Amino acid sequence: MRLTLAFASFLALAPVCAGFAQAADPGPRPAWLVSQMEDGPLKDRLAACIGQPVRPTLFSISHRGAPLQFPEHTEEGYRAASLMGAGIVECDVTFTRDKELVCRHSQNDLHTTTDILVTDLAGKCMQGFTPAKGDTPASAECRTSDLSLKEFRSLRGKMDGADTSAQSAQAYLHGTAPWRTELYAGTGTLMTHAESIALFRKLGVKFMPELKAPKVAMPFEGYSQADYAQALIDDYKAAGVPPEDVYPQSFSLDDVLYWIGNEPEFGRQAVFLDARRDLDPADPETFSPSMEELKTMGVNYIAPPLFVLLTLEDGRIVPSAYARAAKAADLEIITWTLERSGPLTSGGGWYYQSISEAIDGDGRMLEVVDVLARDVGVRGIFSDWPATTSFYASCMGLE
Repeated sequence: MRLTLAFASFLALAPVCAGFAQAADPGPRPAWLVSQMEDGPLKDRLAACIGQPVRPTLFSISHRGAPLQFPEHTEEGYRAASLMGAGIVECDVTFTRDKELVCRHSQNDLHTTTDILVTDLAGKCMQGFTPAKGDTPASAECRTSDLSLKEFRSLRGKMDGADTSAQSAQAYLHGTAPWRTELYAGTGTLMTHAESIALFRKLGVKFMPELKAPKVAMPFEGYSQADYAQALIDDYKAAGVPPEDVYPQSFSLDDVLYWIGNEPEFGRQAVFLDARRDLDPADPETFSPSMEELKTMGVNYIAPPLFVLLTLEDGRIVPSAYARAAKAADLEIITWTLERSGPLTSGGGWYYQSISEAIDGDGRMLEVVDVLARDVGVRGIFSDWPATTSFYASCMGLE
């Protein structure tokens, strides 16, 4: 049996505890983060909220569930995110060989996020496991499009990671970052997109599906990109979910424009995930299309990584030119991803690159959230551990 009795009880109780009418359970991490902050008015205000009820909010967006500690895009991780007060939960959407939509961060991540390499399905991977040799790291590549839905369902989710020095497939599976945990990785129930919709409705949260870029050439056996984008929306229509509860997202502007043009009720809240590599957050001349042009196209929501929205001014964290331009164009802003960088003792890494000189410890995390909320005016923040954003938003009275 895959679930222990205690964990099965957690799964059964989660919907009762996590509804919007109920307080969330943030656990000890927000209080610990506050304890790491420098003394000042923000720390005082947040400290006053420790031990007070935490209200679920739409500001707190679950990124892949709760992958700081739970296998990503699994039922267990989604339930944990809801318990921590995430008002919106994300299912990244890709498809199987039989064109069924499932929740995975990428079409080709099964070798790092599931146990496929030690199952009978390993032989179906487009690239089987190859052990490390000399300077060449161990490798594999397993895609959802390699499997039928029935085969996909037989897999178990695990913490994302791989040991690239491994000599065996079993060893390759054990590459979890040291600041994450294997404590809750004994189970990992994979889900279809439709199953995630049913679960999220039960949990009382809103929906933020991301249409992932296919790794196979499109059209795939007659399945076009438009078919794929439409199938995502069709799952919500079939389930009777109101369009205002859904925030479909994509890194492809063409996908967003497809929804705006063909499913306008859903397209009103379509989110353009902005990771344009030729964009300089300090130089509006590089914003092509410009913020105003995006707005004219019907885009209402834009979502860059958090470093794009922030810069330093006399040592202070302040909104970037990009952030100011987006607000001037009346675009709603969402950003990603909090709690994905590990300890912030040495600049915070990729997500904090524009403000790394000011990031010297985990106490800075809530300062960054405060600037994003107050000064940039973001509508929500994706987090790998939604308790952090839920605690802040509830304390500050955000929706």
